[in-house]
Amino acid sequence: MNVVNKKLCYLAYVKFMGFKENLRSELAYQDMMVKELANATGISRHTLDNYLNVRKHMPTADVAVKIARVLGVSVEYLVTGEENYQDKTVLGPEIRSLVQNFKLLNEEDRKMIVSIIQLFKNKRNQRVK
Repeated sequence: MNVVNKKLCYLAYVKFMGFKENLRSELAYQDMMVKELANATGISRHTLDNYLNVRKHMPTADVAVKIARVLGVSVEYLVTGEENYQDKTVLGPEIRSLVQNFKLLNEEDRKMIVSIIQLFKNKRNQRVK
């Protein structure tokens, strides 16, 4: 199954789910473990496990925002399975993964990555000239 069909099937499935199912599905989609989400958000693994396993256990708005930011999705998406794409660029899974991994880096490592990207851009620009 190609990436586009996989994503369409994934989106069709997600549309009929609630917060707990959408969170579980997004973690699987990003190949992220609950432990990693806990570390990235500062939310305890126990609390995240409750959101994933306890019926009708929903996070507060500020906690949902933390989770959504780390996953690179909106709170609306986690709650409804739908995203309001007005005036937004839709990023593919590879780019979303890069952005998420970049967010997890410390400031020094981020600067190093930006420098490496700039080196590649400069190298490409030199070949074009």
